[in-house]
Amino acid sequence: MLPAFLADQGDLVEVMLELDEESMVVRSVTPTAASLYGAAPPNPPPPPPRTPDGGGTARSLSRCSSTSSRIRKKFAWLRSPSPSPSPRPPTPAELQREAAMAARERRRIQARLNRSSIGAKRALKGLRFISRTTGSVQAAELWRRVEERFNSLSRDGLLSRDDFGECIGMVDSKEFAVGIFDALARRRRQNLERITREELYDFWLQISDQSFDARLQIFFDMVDTNVDGRITREEVQELIVLSASANKLAKLKEQAEEYASLIMEELDPENLGYIELWQLEALLLQRDSYMNYSRPLSTASGAQWSQNLGAVAGAVAAAGVPGDGGAPHANAAAAAAARGQPEQSRRRGWGLRKAAARVRVAAEENWRRAWVVALWFTAMAALFVWKFVQYRRSPAFGVMGYCLPTAKGAAETLKLNMALVLLPVCRNTLTWLRSSWARFFVPFDDNITFHKMIATAIVVGITLHAGNHLACDFPRLIAASPEEYGLVAYAFGPVKPTYVGLLSGVEGITGVAMVVLMTVSFTLATHPFRKGEKGGGTIPTVARLPYPFNRLAGFNAFWYSHHLLGIVYALLLAHGYFLFLVRRWYLKTTWMYISVPLILYVGERMLRALRSNAYAVKILKVCLLPGNVLTITMSKPYGFRYRSGQYIFLQCPTISPFEWHPFSITSAPGDDYLSVHIRTNGDWTQELKRIFVENYFSPHLNRRASFSELGTAEPRSLPRLLVDGPYGAPAQDFRNYDVLLLVGLGIGATPFISILRDLLNNIKLAEELMDLAMETSRSEDSANSFSVSTASSNKKRAYRTSRAHFYWVTREPLSFEWFKGVMNEVAEMDKKGVIELHNYLTSVYEERDARTTLLSMVQALNHAKHGVDIVSGTRVRTHFARPNWKEVFTRIASKHPNSTVGVFYCGAPTLAKELKTLAHEMSHRTGTRFHFHKEYF
Repeated sequence: MLPAFLADQGDLVEVMLELDEESMVVRSVTPTAASLYGAAPPNPPPPPPRTPDGGGTARSLSRCSSTSSRIRKKFAWLRSPSPSPSPRPPTPAELQREAAMAARERRRIQARLNRSSIGAKRALKGLRFISRTTGSVQAAELWRRVEERFNSLSRDGLLSRDDFGECIGMVDSKEFAVGIFDALARRRRQNLERITREELYDFWLQISDQSFDARLQIFFDMVDTNVDGRITREEVQELIVLSASANKLAKLKEQAEEYASLIMEELDPENLGYIELWQLEALLLQRDSYMNYSRPLSTASGAQWSQNLGAVAGAVAAAGVPGDGGAPHANAAAAAAARGQPEQSRRRGWGLRKAAARVRVAAEENWRRAWVVALWFTAMAALFVWKFVQYRRSPAFGVMGYCLPTAKGAAETLKLNMALVLLPVCRNTLTWLRSSWARFFVPFDDNITFHKMIATAIVVGITLHAGNHLACDFPRLIAASPEEYGLVAYAFGPVKPTYVGLLSGVEGITGVAMVVLMTVSFTLATHPFRKGEKGGGTIPTVARLPYPFNRLAGFNAFWYSHHLLGIVYALLLAHGYFLFLVRRWYLKTTWMYISVPLILYVGERMLRALRSNAYAVKILKVCLLPGNVLTITMSKPYGFRYRSGQYIFLQCPTISPFEWHPFSITSAPGDDYLSVHIRTNGDWTQELKRIFVENYFSPHLNRRASFSELGTAEPRSLPRLLVDGPYGAPAQDFRNYDVLLLVGLGIGATPFISILRDLLNNIKLAEELMDLAMETSRSEDSANSFSVSTASSNKKRAYRTSRAHFYWVTREPLSFEWFKGVMNEVAEMDKKGVIELHNYLTSVYEERDARTTLLSMVQALNHAKHGVDIVSGTRVRTHFARPNWKEVFTRIASKHPNSTVGVFYCGAPTLAKELKTLAHEMSHRTGTRFHFHKEYF
């Protein structure tokens, strides 16, 4: 039995000494605990609940290296040779090392004095071993899931070391989990390959401990592979490789040695060759200082925002944003109580004001959509009622009943909608209208949505019209008595027709043919067919269609089937001329409805054909970039003018003489060339890539080889490209806003690259005008000075946008190669901080995860020293995981109060709903107005 003063082993340490004939040296000082001397109970209880301050009831492990330093300092004889009769004086190297040790000890004391509980809480966020998906579940439920996985993975009651990661939930980073396993095993002074359930529970208690010291100790032990209380450069390099593997960052693994030297240079300024636990602790406690950086020569976006979080929170609280668990509501309640107002009336008043604010913002956002849709519904209702009443009073009503006026009323709405459905796809007309005063009253960004709404109304109209004719009108006409048939004999002839006779006439044949063709066209235009997988294809899809429908899926099927509608319009004219019950030509109004829209649409298609031949471009350069992206730089056709954010159609006759495909323009209007970035994930784009790779790219060149390096291809052998456009897009209206929030997902960043280039060109122009104005102001020619200053002021007034925030979210690290030059150019030229760039890599674990802790430190240190991000290779920092969009909107609202912010999004539809909701929410909770615009790719 242990003595009383040794009963509590929680504060004991284990000292390892190295003895020889003349000296005794401390090798390591490590913590010990009661759990190390006895096995865990057979049925361990669930982990204890954590305290709100981030701590817990689990034991805090002592910091072995700090204790080692104190013992070495106090008992210096442990590391000194035994006394000798004639002590020799210390050598200069020994004196230098002693001075370095003293300097490090002073730094250690200072770091300990600077530690605070708040800093520990912040640092704790960067050391999480359990993923966020399970972090919100109760501890007992977490352990139950681990037990279930243990039961399925264990063999003979033992869990393999290689299965430890999958058992604790680290499925995608098993190597990192093995590092944790080995670190925990080294604490037991064991070399384990398999563990029992009780040992797994002991490991689980340690990695789920919420205290900063416990997590820091595990992280330190992972690096300290030889258990000497010191971390060398080689050990840091090994953990960097492990973290890079867990995050699938192959580039970082190749440069692990360089980054390990960077860590040692920062933490070991005394050049002792090792770092201790307290130094790693100090680095994590200063995490905010290291991580609060952005690109230089710009507005200190990251640093300023992070350092001003308190101010942001205060502004948000004042605006009523619930960022602190409802504090504004509580403050309002206190104020109401002080004034003596009843709580119920206060709540009712607050709720009414909130509802009124929501209604006001919704009206401001949607009034243009509302009046257009209301006008459309009113027109359809008026036409339906007019025709219904007209045929209700006709003699034929006595034979066919209400089926006839219902069918005729639906037919009148069909005429209107068959005319209107063409207008949203008249791209040249819409592009011109976007630049006119009509943009203030008509939501041109919703043209495709309106096109789909009209198509839905056409389906409803066809169902009512054809259904009533086939299932009601015709059977009643055939079954009519001779007296009843006499009322409509003028329309159908003296002999009563049969059902087959009605269908075999011009009206019946054209009607049935239109229904069949429109069914095919509309079905292949639906999302599952248009985005579905083609037979034998390798394109990622949303829906897999059964055979043989899978052969009808894809963009090509949609494209060609939609051109069947040309035949439908010809049949519609014939069907509208040979009408039942109508004989006078001026009453056959179908041609009146569709003539103008049809002529406009046909004229646009002819203009496209003529313009595309005139806009045959010369290919200047082609690059194959990582991520299956093909960038094409073309000559700019004479007279070709466009705005940033617009797009063009490209046709390659070598692939297909009929197919046109849209791509965003990535060059700026001021550039003397056109450029597009094409993601090769479709039939046409893959074929275009194949043409360049097989015919024009040398096989020995790497993926980033440009066309100018390919050498032997003759100009006449290049594939011919035709350009049609430019066409309007939501992003082209960016100049109408004070501040821009540009959000691009993957290749969805392409329209915003043109905007960034445009902003950069305006920055250069403004600097040139300023320099010219300063030069002319020194001259004696006051007229020139006045003209230059006037031009500068006019330019300033015409350009409303003052700030832009660009968020690029991608899954592939190599995607940053696409626009690397643009990023560096913006970072270098934007000295006044007009543009803020933020890159997010979602394939990497978030910065609070232990798997990215060391990478975050390396990223910050490398950017501070070299000004280059380790992931993107640019001067723009790459954030890990997905952005917190609510925090982004809150910061922009605080940074730009009472401004109008244009939120432009291009990417998959999944994120659009969240951004739109946040834009509406922040608009009615703050003084900043957010206007959301979306564009899907």
